[in-house]
Amino acid sequence: MRRLFWLAMGVTIGVLVVRKVSAAAERMTPAGIGGSIAEGLRDLADAIGDFGADVRAAMAEREVELRAGTGLDAPLPEPGQAQLPGRHATDR
Repeated sequence: MRRLFWLAMGVTIGVLVVRKVSAAAERMTPAGIGGSIAEGLRDLADAIGDFGADVRAAMAEREVELRAGTGLDAPLPEPGQAQLPGRHATDR
């Protein structure tokens, strides 16, 4: 019974080692290397796209803050209401 157990253990370990070696050999072929490079480039492109989206969102948010702070979105005054700094309506 012990010999049967160790025989089964040896066969199982042998099968696992052969599968791992076969998978490693497949990754080392030109097609396997090309596939891993393509996958890496896809991941890089996704990361760059996500970064660009984050930058655009932050730019839009900052633009809203700047416009609110400078009053650029305020309505324009009527033609008779506009005054230059340092002048009063009676200085004309």
